[in-house]
Amino acid sequence: MTTTLFIPTLNEIESMRQILPRIRREWVDQILVVDLSTDGTAEYARGQGCEVVRQQVKGLRHAYREGFPHVRGDVVITFSPDGNSIPEVIPALIAKMKEGFDMVIASRYRPPAKSADDDWMTGFGNWLFTRAINLLHGHAWGRPYTDALVMFRAYRTSLYRELELDLDDGYAPERWFRTIMGVEPLLSVRAAKRRLKIGEVPADEPARIGGTRKLQLVRWPCAYMSQVIRETWRWRKKAGPPA
Repeated sequence: MTTTLFIPTLNEIESMRQILPRIRREWVDQILVVDLSTDGTAEYARGQGCEVVRQQVKGLRHAYREGFPHVRGDVVITFSPDGNSIPEVIPALIAKMKEGFDMVIASRYRPPAKSADDDWMTGFGNWLFTRAINLLHGHAWGRPYTDALVMFRAYRTSLYRELELDLDDGYAPERWFRTIMGVEPLLSVRAAKRRLKIGEVPADEPARIGGTRKLQLVRWPCAYMSQVIRETWRWRKKAGPPA
């Protein structure tokens, strides 16, 4: 099983200088940085031996769309570069994937893990969206998600296309609320609908090191909740066990 560490970056030079040296190269087969920065992040990453793809279209899901054709690993680990993801958790994700899971989430809310980056609003929002996904879509094999939104997770690279995360239709609420969405909520929903084998490992979320929080406190909650509800009748033909 080969692995790719996938790191989307947007002006993350401060945190990358602290986080990247902690990633041991024997953990993964490829480190791929997809960058839309003006602060030297791409140049720093390239100088550290990472592969760099220069992103052309703004938005997190477009970083995935442009980056995934360059992913060589059987398993991809998506990693937040702002300090929220702990590099030392990477081996635990890989070990769990080797047990035969389709996706393993580094959960901020599975005990004893905790988030130092949450405030009351983001903590409540994560709880609400995770609960909504569990209630509306169930969980792949009887255990509810504790963290359905976090970026830090490992999954079979082929899921990106199998679950049609590359197609615009799943992100229709972007047009309604004039925003650009991420991939993880839709990934969690459709993985549950396919009844995939999903696991979690507890993983603390430290406070961010640098950069600015990109959270849109009105548009994103509206867009993501609309997406979660819309998926109850969309993508129905894809539900059920994988072929």
